[in-house]
Amino acid sequence: MIKKILVASLIFISPSWVVAQTYPDKPVKIVVPYTPGGATDALARSIAIQLSKKWGKPVLVDNRGGASGMIGAEAVAKAAPDGYTLMISDSAPYVILPNLYPNINYSPLKDFAPITLVARQAPIIVISTKIPANNVKELIAYLKSHPDTPYASLGNGSYPHVAMEDFQKLTSTKLLHVPYKGTAQIITDLIGGQVDLYVGTLGAFEQHEKSGKIKILAAATDKRLPFRPDLPTVAESGVPGFAINVWFGMVATAGSPTTTLNKIHQDIVEILKNKTFIDEVLTPQALLPGGDSRADFGALMKADTARWGEIIKATGIKPSL
Repeated sequence: MIKKILVASLIFISPSWVVAQTYPDKPVKIVVPYTPGGATDALARSIAIQLSKKWGKPVLVDNRGGASGMIGAEAVAKAAPDGYTLMISDSAPYVILPNLYPNINYSPLKDFAPITLVARQAPIIVISTKIPANNVKELIAYLKSHPDTPYASLGNGSYPHVAMEDFQKLTSTKLLHVPYKGTAQIITDLIGGQVDLYVGTLGAFEQHEKSGKIKILAAATDKRLPFRPDLPTVAESGVPGFAINVWFGMVATAGSPTTTLNKIHQDIVEILKNKTFIDEVLTPQALLPGGDSRADFGALMKADTARWGEIIKATGIKPSL
């Protein structure tokens, strides 16, 4: 009788429960849809190290840069739905690009399973030292007298691109868009004077500001940054209505086992709550820890898709050919 009960119990054990207990039993891949060396890559590698320690399995970062992040995102969307292919990216491939490319080869809200918002970014306006401006008002005056000043982005439809197009609309300036595949080359060219302006994350540029190689003028958020309360916002510097909300998020391929997704979420949240990780990884990059529930992150993706869509429509940004 006891044997029959045991057999019956085994029959009714959920396969997903078994998967959750064994996950991961092989290497896990985190796709970064940009080239190595940028803020997204640095965060993903730090997360990968912590997950590898926690899981006892290799967690590998796979850089797939190009097409403003669409190449890497499409690869994740079409991966096997088993939870072994994840992606960490900034907002663009999730909520901006779908508004710009109606025929994009993936649908973030359908093809991705939200895991969590990993970190909130601290976007700032940074300029080359060759521009004789020390605040936003002086920058605008310079741009009006120097049309086609080159600004960098992470590609057509990336948040730096859309944000700067919005900035131009609000300030009646005309700049020259220069797309890049990753932040590392942007930093090099900004220091070298090949490009003059960029909207990027504070952590990638603060060390270069301290060495006098670039100038950070303002925070591109709606409120002053807790890391740098000395920086005024762009809005309070004379451009009312300008503010962007950008973040790094983690997803898996849609259809991955729910129990696996929940396990990944739980383990990521534990990492994001770890004080050592916050102090050694997030704070130096001027990032605020996330850890939102899977449902809340999914809702944020929907809301931000609509918000960025409004900006793209208002600025008249068109897809690159």
